[in-house]
Amino acid sequence: MYRAAVITASDSGFAGNREDKSGPVIRDALTRAGYEISKSILLPDDRQMLSAEMRRVCDNREADLIITTGGTGFSPRDCTPEATRDVIHREVPGIPEAMRYFSMQVTPKAMLSRAASGIRGDTLIVNLPGSPKAAAECLEFILPSLLHGLDILTGAGSECAR
Repeated sequence: MYRAAVITASDSGFAGNREDKSGPVIRDALTRAGYEISKSILLPDDRQMLSAEMRRVCDNREADLIITTGGTGFSPRDCTPEATRDVIHREVPGIPEAMRYFSMQVTPKAMLSRAASGIRGDTLIVNLPGSPKAAAECLEFILPSLLHGLDILTGAGSECAR
């Protein structure tokens, strides 16, 4: 069983002016897929706060997978991809490319996503959209491949496990 952390980026959610709907949708989908939710946090759209939390979760080995939601659009405050790139050691461009391709079948606006993905240490970080519907659709699409990637990353899929 892999451990997952969910980070929601939302200024209005952090201020208490909007309910976080994407975080619970993501947690439910991950739990149904067999993940243990090790952490769930709501932060503002603040690059330093987001990157510090991702870095802390990775470096303290609190999760094998970090899923972020929100902050991937064009708003001046949207900074989740930049915060992710500040933290990762290796980029995994295929994950957001696949999500954009999949989402383009639903709406052409999917091309506007700036989502990123990458690896820090033994932790995979994936940015999902902030919309609960889009987050759920993208996560369901990538879940089978994430499991395979985590098996390789953690050594669970190898006889030479770390």
